[in-house]
Amino acid sequence: MATVAFEGVTKFFAGGEQPAVDDLDLAIEDGEFLVLVGPSGCGKSTSLRMLAGLEDVDRGTIAIGGEDVTEHQPKDRDIAMVFQNYALYPHMTVGENMGFGLRIAGEDKAEIKRRVADAAKILDLTAYLDRKPKALSGGQRQRVAMGRAIVRKPKVFLMDEPLSNLDAKLRVQTRAQISALQRRLATTTVYVTHDQVEAMTMGDRVAVLKDGVLQQCDTPRRMYEHPNNVFVAGFIGSPAMNLLELPLVDGGVRFGGEVVPVPRSAVAGIGESSVTLGVRPEDLAITTGSGLEVTIDVVEELGADAYAYGRAKVDGDEQLIVVRADGRIPPQRGQVVTLAYAAERTHLFSTVTGERLVD
Repeated sequence: MATVAFEGVTKFFAGGEQPAVDDLDLAIEDGEFLVLVGPSGCGKSTSLRMLAGLEDVDRGTIAIGGEDVTEHQPKDRDIAMVFQNYALYPHMTVGENMGFGLRIAGEDKAEIKRRVADAAKILDLTAYLDRKPKALSGGQRQRVAMGRAIVRKPKVFLMDEPLSNLDAKLRVQTRAQISALQRRLATTTVYVTHDQVEAMTMGDRVAVLKDGVLQQCDTPRRMYEHPNNVFVAGFIGSPAMNLLELPLVDGGVRFGGEVVPVPRSAVAGIGESSVTLGVRPEDLAITTGSGLEVTIDVVEELGADAYAYGRAKVDGDEQLIVVRADGRIPPQRGQVVTLAYAAERTHLFSTVTGERLVD
């Protein structure tokens, strides 16, 4: 096990004017499960590949276990990587695939057999050791790829979207298995995904990237309840947080027929006539009192809950909004409802910079 540290790491690709990864500072604790998440092209896989030694670093340093490995070859970094396409040898059995790295490293046959058997037991693969990969399901193949990493007993596990080729049900099962396995082995793990649900359910901490820049790194709960900026607020959470541009009035911002209080200190000197109010769908409620009128366009019925998507007129402009409703009595398409908000759980951001205004 080991710590991992990115210090001012920057990466340019040929022909690109902007860096793929820009001045990344990130410290990962010994035994921590850290998830890198963000939209396509944000730099998360590039960051992982630089950590693995598969991409060169243009500026900055990368350390594993306190040792600078920026110039080390991948084989000298004591890491193991799990890819999304499994990368198994089709002509080898499961046992041979799992022990291949050890065989190349010159380990004793008896030691290889012992480690493979131990890993197969952990991953529930003992019955499949003599089979070829083509005889396995997608989830089983992914477990074989993980077993190949486990037997090496590396300092750090690197996982690059390992669940993206699995169907939805199997993805849920496998992510639970990966989380449980990582906690059992207590090996430092860096996991890349574009799926924010995976990030929130698996990581000890989550690091959100956008355009190569780290936006926030925090625990899933803290990031959900206290996003640093509009991008993180809109990216983390499913459905996404409602982000409404509202005019500043005396005492706060107007939300339909009510005024959301805003401390003067939060907006003093920002020179803006409006701010962005963020409110989660579950922090809105359909009411018979005063609030924001919304015309419902689509209703997603999910059993116990329903999500209603609609449009609201805000200061003359139409803005999209989603609210969580009781699945037993959801609103109907075309219905006009009034929404009230939970004032203690609203978020305020600058409409110019996107940064959070109130801590």
